[in-house]
Amino acid sequence: MRPQLAIAISVISIMGLSGNATAAAADQPLLPGITQQGTGADSYAFTIGEVRVTALSDGSVPQNLHKLLHGITKEKIDERLAHAYQISPAEASITGFLLEVGNRIVLVDTGAGEQFGPDIGGNLLGSLDSVGYSPDDVTDVLITHAHSDHVGGLIQNGQIVFSNATVHIGKPDIDFFLDSKNAERFDYNPGFFEQAIQILTPYADAERIDVFDETMEILPGLTASLRPGHTPGSAFYTLESQGQTLTFIGDIIHAGAVQFPDPSVTIVYDVDEKMARNVRSEAFSAFANDSSLVASPHLSFPGVGHIRKAQEGYDWVPISYGNREVKKGN
Repeated sequence: MRPQLAIAISVISIMGLSGNATAAAADQPLLPGITQQGTGADSYAFTIGEVRVTALSDGSVPQNLHKLLHGITKEKIDERLAHAYQISPAEASITGFLLEVGNRIVLVDTGAGEQFGPDIGGNLLGSLDSVGYSPDDVTDVLITHAHSDHVGGLIQNGQIVFSNATVHIGKPDIDFFLDSKNAERFDYNPGFFEQAIQILTPYADAERIDVFDETMEILPGLTASLRPGHTPGSAFYTLESQGQTLTFIGDIIHAGAVQFPDPSVTIVYDVDEKMARNVRSEAFSAFANDSSLVASPHLSFPGVGHIRKAQEGYDWVPISYGNREVKKGN
């Protein structure tokens, strides 16, 4: 079976509605329905110091949280979701981020591309085009980790999409996912390895992959740091400009309504659930203490905001919407 098809089937089985979920939906008729945004392209821009940052939508995906989340009961999941006016399956965004850093055009993650089939994801290139850039303009791609909804957009029809870009990724993810024998060693879904090999090998063969295994400045104003747990090479990227910062946190959180009040809840995709839980708890505490601005690919688009300590766990505070020209000095 082709890797794309195998993962598409896996996604469909995970997001499938159960009878209880259908009943829950009937109990909340006022919830708005999901529809595609125009052509599927969507973006939102803001600035960090001198850097223009644009969130690029790749689409969204329904997640059956009853099947995906660990360390919490189904009843408690439904309670958390109801508090946030959601039900399971809950919609998760798939978002990449474009950074205009000096003479470099930097993309953080690439969305799912073709990996989830024709109806889920695959809109990032349209979003990129809508803000005036083509794949050939991208000089660097920063990968938070090697799961297909983050690296899938690197290829199209088996061919390299970002032909002028260097792909930056944590070395432990390259070592882990490009060795298919690790699926059995770690009892982890072999589809993830098949996809990573299919997607990353063309860039490796073209010598366009740059790995890191420690905290380091990989580009001017951009620092990479490993946060293993969700995957062995999961990474944060922190942008700093004129005293302002923004940290791209990858998949330390998938279901905000559940995991913000209880960061101990893990997800089936975690390679090491204990490490992933610890990374999330430590990061949430640090971000809340420092009032850090963070960007998350799976929180509701554009997925940018602050994490604030709450009476129970944490709250998510999205950035305010802005849509006007601001001239320097104003």
